[in-house]
Amino acid sequence: MNISEGIAWDVEEGIGRIVLKRPERANALGLANGRALVRAIDEVLAQKPRVILLTGEGRVFCAGGAIDEFVAAGEALPELVSEMLDSLHPALLRLSNNPAPLVVAVNGAVGGAGVGLALCGDFVLAAESMKLRTGYAAIGLSPDAGASYFLARRVGPVRAQQLLMLSDAVDSQRCLAWGAVDALHADVELAAAAEALVTRLAHGASGSFAAIKTLCAGVPGRPFDEHLALEQKLLRERAGSADAREGVAAFVAKRAPRFTGR
Repeated sequence: MNISEGIAWDVEEGIGRIVLKRPERANALGLANGRALVRAIDEVLAQKPRVILLTGEGRVFCAGGAIDEFVAAGEALPELVSEMLDSLHPALLRLSNNPAPLVVAVNGAVGGAGVGLALCGDFVLAAESMKLRTGYAAIGLSPDAGASYFLARRVGPVRAQQLLMLSDAVDSQRCLAWGAVDALHADVELAAAAEALVTRLAHGASGSFAAIKTLCAGVPGRPFDEHLALEQKLLRERAGSADAREGVAAFVAKRAPRFTGR
């Protein structure tokens, strides 16, 4: 596994893994490890994994931005923020838009920019100890790293706005009830649950997953007639794939399919 500035990553057997490994700093993002995260995302995506797992080490998934670096920047804070986000934001867009399913295992508390990282997944699993606190408005800032986008997409824009304005801590049970996360697991069982899910997805029909992501991601702004046309286009493409032939044959033979991603 590659490790740089508290970020670890690798791709094995079709599973890409990115791990925030600076638990002594609550996995907070600063300039150096933010750049390392960008590198990790790009190197994982370059290997075209069938599924990606993002998680953290320790009791905190990600506390957000490195406040000590903000303090040290003083009057130059706007320049520091721009320097960090000029590369991080495009990398997070590439990660979110990548056709492979993205699973996030939220191992603990999350705040600030960590909210965007935690909620960007197609599947978000959380430890029961997890809690969410946006925190931006409490220190006079506004959201970054997609925190407002992904929070609003999952819990609705009005509730997201309230959470961002008030910065109140939200426990894991409420996060589950509101749809911020998809499943809760005992802390000691989270890693195994995440591994089981990414293994299942890695053996699935990756072309089908990519088509599903394309269809569902564009629903809010796509007219129904355009959506039907896109469904037809993508289904025609999938119908000619090796995975479709294998899936149909396996169904008829009443056996488990062996998908290859082709």
